[in-house]
This record gives sequence, structure tokens and C-alpha cells, in this order.
Amino acid sequence: MKARLIAIGERMPAWVAEGYEDYRKRLGRELALELVELKPGLRGKGRDDARAKQDEGSAVLAALGRDTHVIALDGTGRTWSSEQLAQELDGWRMLGRDLAFLIGGPDGHAPEVLARANQRWSLGPLTLPHMLVRLVLIEQLYRAGTILAGHPYHRA
Repeated sequence: MKARLIAIGERMPAWVAEGYEDYRKRLGRELALELVELKPGLRGKGRDDARAKQDEGSAVLAALGRDTHVIALDGTGRTWSSEQLAQELDGWRMLGRDLAFLIGGPDGHAPEVLARANQRWSLGPLTLPHMLVRLVLIEQLYRAGTILAGHPYHRA
């Protein structure tokens, strides 16, 4: 199973890249998470934000594999405890399909992206900067893996 984190946004601060890389290494081969960064749509004065969101959506859909199980991070998605996420991860492993976790741009995901998603995952009611979402996502995937492995990292 291949897993990808497809995220709108490039050139994250060094502390984000370092934190992401630390957890990616910890995940190891159990869930080798490849980061795919996509260029944000053009926004600003005289620009159409809806068009930018559509352009981002098209890029995300183009980056997906054909038989990929897609989990879109979205504020309207389901929230999971770490233990519930571990159960989800176990189920995803059993699917025998590649995985893609999607982080949208500043305006969220295009409707076509949400329609393509097999699941929507919300990290909770807080609004988080997208760079932090990357770190929270990968840390929680690591935590879920340690729960499944019986590793003492997670202390509930």
C-alpha cells in the first residue's frame, strides 16, 4: 500500500518540514507517506478566489491514482479519537488500495474533490493553519500506528 499526502501549498517553513520529516521517518515502511505539494491557485486583488479553488481541485484530482482510497481533510468531516483513527488505519490497510490524504487550499476543497473522497476527516472545530494540519495529520497517523503495534507512545 502506498500512501500520499497531497497538499495545496509549497515552501513550508523549516520547522514544518523538519517536523514532518521526523514523523515520516518514524512511520517507516508500515505507512510510507509521500508528500505531494501542489501550487496554490492565484488569489489576491482582481483575482477570482472561486477560480483558484477550482484550479486547486483540478490539480488534486490529477494527482490521484485511479484506485486510490481518498480521505479529504475537511471541517465537515468526521472527527476520530486516536483510538478510532487506529481502527480506521487498520481498515485502510485491509483494503489493499493506495491511500491519499488531501489538504485543500485556504478556501477548502473544490466540490469535485469532496465528491471524489471516500471519507472526510475533521481534526476538530478549530481552524488550523494548513502547515499545522500537515504536522497534526502525520503525528496522528504515527500515533495510530503505535496503538495498533502496542507501542507505549500513546498513553490514554
